[in-house]
Amino acid sequence: MKSLFDTVSHSCSKNITKTYSTSFSLATNMLYKSIKNDIYNIYGFVRLADEIVDSFHDYNKEVLFNRFSEDLELALKDKISLNPILNSFQYTFHKYNIDKKLVDAFMHSMRLDLHKTAYLTNEEYKNYIYGSADVVGLMCLRVFVKGDNDKYNDLKDTAMALGSAFQKVNFLRDLKADFDGLNRSYFPNVDLNNLDETSKQHIINDIVSDFEKGLSGIKKLPIEAKFGVFMAYRYYKQLLKKLKKTPALQIRNARIRVSNPKKVELLMRSYVKYQLNLM
Repeated sequence: MKSLFDTVSHSCSKNITKTYSTSFSLATNMLYKSIKNDIYNIYGFVRLADEIVDSFHDYNKEVLFNRFSEDLELALKDKISLNPILNSFQYTFHKYNIDKKLVDAFMHSMRLDLHKTAYLTNEEYKNYIYGSADVVGLMCLRVFVKGDNDKYNDLKDTAMALGSAFQKVNFLRDLKADFDGLNRSYFPNVDLNNLDETSKQHIINDIVSDFEKGLSGIKKLPIEAKFGVFMAYRYYKQLLKKLKKTPALQIRNARIRVSNPKKVELLMRSYVKYQLNLM
């Protein structure tokens, strides 16, 4: 029975989420049961694509990515895949009528990571962020609003802003790994060999602007999604707060993180703010 395979597939996507990202897993666990598995399915898909281009250094990553891309196309067309992650993703893709252009934009940005090492203009930077992060936010938004086109269009811009904020925080947090390990430089017009406080503050100001816009959208989300997304927002805001306090040179040479006890504290404080409508 395919239903049994679907159940196994959903479990695989959930396991990927819990294994690869404790923070995202914690936030997703705060969503209502009715939408939780679909967000796991989206995360499983985007994480697997990202791992191919970022982590599988002992293999031909381009061959692997091409194979993954072909399997993705077949999964979306046939509504089944023997790859359980793609099988679970195609289920959510069809359930909420996710725009194929969002998937294509994501895969395009991931493919860039196979060869492109520097983003020299603001246009290149924005286009990469759109494909790597904004569209993921939009896929999740389709789930949050349960496919309601009017609600989706109303919240589309704020969902993209939140996706951009999360991605830019990731870029700043992962400067050392991206630049030293993968030879990538995402921020245009920034000399990462000599990152200074002025450049760091410019990046942070840009992120703060995205966060402000994103929060306005969180407040309008359906109740099934609101607290989970607010929790993710609070985590990334805390990470940005730590980055802001950390000297630029230290950010360049070490990965900043939020401890697990702090994540639990954030969860408790976020719940109080949510219940008191202090978002």
